[in-house]
Amino acid sequence: MSANEKNQARTEQAKGKVKEAAGRATGNERLTAEGRTDQAKGDARQAKEKAKDAFKR
Repeated sequence: MSANEKNQARTEQAKGKVKEAAGRATGNERLTAEGRTDQAKGDARQAKEKAKDAFKR
């Protein structure tokens, strides 16, 4: 996994967790949903990069 892509995946996951927590704290369902979506994007990016690394070996 390239370092840049790995960092982007972690950043998206962390951003999603923060958004989700803020949404829950304020009762904002839209923000909570956005947080979950960002986390899913980060997970997908990470999975894609891991798959690319597996095929390189």
